Amino acid sequence: MTAKMLMIQGTASSAGKSLLVAALCRIFKQDGLRVAPFKAQNMALNSFVTRDGLEIGRAQAVQADAAGIPVTVEMNPILLKPEADSLSQVVVLGKPYARLHSRDYNRDKQELWQIVTDALARLREQFDLVIVEGAGSPAEPNLKAGDIVNMRVARHAQSPVLLVGDIDRGGVFASLVGTLELLDAEERALVKGILINKFRGDVALLRPGLDWLESRVGVPTLGVVPFLRDLKIAEEDSVALDRLNTEHRPLNTVTDIAVIRLPHISNFDDFDPLALEPGVRVCYVQSLDELGEPHAIILPGSKSTIADLQFLEARGFSAAIRAHAHRGASVIGICGGYQMLGRVIRDPDRVESERASVEGLGLLDVETIFLNEKSTHQVRARVVSSRGFFRELTGQEIGGYEIHMGKTLGADAAFQITQRGDHRADDADGVVDATGRVFGTYLHGLFDNANFRRAWLETIGTRMNADTDVTLSEAKSRAPFGVSEMLRSAQHDKSALVRARPRPIESMQDIREREYNRLADHVRAHLDLAQIRRIVGV
Repeated sequence: MTAKMLMIQGTASSAGKSLLVAALCRIFKQDGLRVAPFKAQNMALNSFVTRDGLEIGRAQAVQADAAGIPVTVEMNPILLKPEADSLSQVVVLGKPYARLHSRDYNRDKQELWQIVTDALARLREQFDLVIVEGAGSPAEPNLKAGDIVNMRVARHAQSPVLLVGDIDRGGVFASLVGTLELLDAEERALVKGILINKFRGDVALLRPGLDWLESRVGVPTLGVVPFLRDLKIAEEDSVALDRLNTEHRPLNTVTDIAVIRLPHISNFDDFDPLALEPGVRVCYVQSLDELGEPHAIILPGSKSTIADLQFLEARGFSAAIRAHAHRGASVIGICGGYQMLGRVIRDPDRVESERASVEGLGLLDVETIFLNEKSTHQVRARVVSSRGFFRELTGQEIGGYEIHMGKTLGADAAFQITQRGDHRADDADGVVDATGRVFGTYLHGLFDNANFRRAWLETIGTRMNADTDVTLSEAKSRAPFGVSEMLRSAQHDKSALVRARPRPIESMQDIREREYNRLADHVRAHLDLAQIRRIVGV
């Protein structure tokens, strides 16, 4: 039986399409349907590696997780990973296809359209319902001729469409009416309902506007979804980092972590588990003025390592990171950030730039060479280093994933990879410096491992508090809610700074499950699901 279809489109980017699809995936799963997400083409630097080593957009992986199904490449057959203005790496069915400028990419659209329709057909054979996410706006006149992600998908599948407007940014009625006016008659006929997203206030005050809207466009509003705060679900776009900087600010911080916000930052959801720990502040910084004196600095993944390394030098971060390391702060590099921490990066085949080599920060005694072939794997690894806090973890297992196009050579490995996908492996990964405070790795998802995350947080908090001779009274003023009472009973015991930490968070998967259900409950309460079911035919 061929799956039923529902498509969520928006009047603009960041209208909330991805989360609404995730919510609907969980809602229909709860209601007993086998449901899968689909997005024909996604542009994102946060990506996910499937069990069979294929790369798709992070949003579709989140949606599949919400649906309770394994992630497959058919859910996002085309992924665009921006490298520069108008230049992207094009990933097709999970594998690198080409590096293309936008004008060249449009010439390949017909071939790619066949890949899109084949992927959608395979999904429809396996599930009861496929929920499709559009991209940006479906009504841009300059983009419609090359469309393979919005109304062309809806027309091909004859899918009903719900159009989402973001009222939080203002102008929601103009954007909804304007979008519908710009659609062709055949496209407009597919729009069966309107959703108002991110609403704040009294819905009764909005009612006159909703009545006017339906009389103006002839499409009913099927839900007004209130703004949902502090949702702990991974986000895909770097525009979310501004909000994360303001939302995740513990009033009393025990451990302060600075993540350098590189121009081409990728997979920044690596650090969500850190931000969820009580008393931990994770801040994404773009200038030295924002850096301060953190306990730790993290260089994240990057889609353009050499360009982002030049950004570090131009902004003065290179010298500042070295100085922080020499003063005892922990410095971590993940993937591209790991490459930056080394002595040199070589690019003989000009994979990333026209420069054959570039000097790194020199904090790790390693050398990186870029390769044409991309490595994408889910992995299991064993901690093998005994330097610094690693000695508490030696022999323990961790999980993660790799997405990189380079090989880094150096001694003093941090981890030994024991499994890639379903195959055994025996390869060194990462390097730890002699102090144990500076290390790098290719492993994304490292901080999802509770054993690793907690050992590292305890170490950097303890060491920096000791190094700076934090007094107990100062600790009280910085302690998270509930900790100051514990500190009062430890007036003469400085180790209370460690013991008094709040209870750690539960497993990341438990948190995700709880948040998917919270999101689903929230959306379910504010949509006309009975009417949506009639529209879909389920």
